[in-house]
Amino acid sequence: MVSFAVAVPPSDFPQVFVGTAELLKHVRAQFLLDWQGIHGAAHWSRVLDNGLRLAERTGARIDVVTLFAFLHDSRRVDDGSDHGHGQRAAEYAVELRGRAFEIDDAGLTLLAAACRGHSDGLTEAEVTIQTCWDADRLDLGRVGRRPNPRLLCTAAAREPAIIEWAYQRSLGRANRTLGRV
Repeated sequence: MVSFAVAVPPSDFPQVFVGTAELLKHVRAQFLLDWQGIHGAAHWSRVLDNGLRLAERTGARIDVVTLFAFLHDSRRVDDGSDHGHGQRAAEYAVELRGRAFEIDDAGLTLLAAACRGHSDGLTEAEVTIQTCWDADRLDLGRVGRRPNPRLLCTAAAREPAIIEWAYQRSLGRANRTLGRV
């Protein structure tokens, strides 16, 4: 199980950060890209929100979904395709376990697999991994792409209302008419 405490995020961190102050400290200190860029803090925050909404329906492990949101792009070296960033993120998760967060062995295995495969276009995996991948893919509007339901893993993520809600958020336009979809 992950140990979570409400952390006070830096003033430029969007929305509410759920996690440990130690995790955020480690991730931010080594992040090479623009904190406000397309793979930065705002993206991670939306991935977290997407993942938590999906997990309510998929039964995914909340601890893994949460850690994935903040780690999956944390080891990028550029905003392009950056082959290998998922593997680097998986290795970083292993490195941070016990220092910045606690999680059981099964959770770490799921987290590493989710990080490693999140940009490979895969759709078949254990439901927690699928939920992580969908949470990230639902935020494609930030790079000018609408999520394609055929490339989403879970039935929850393929729901038109979820896709529209997430797409509007990824464009910076909250879709208030959907409320809590």
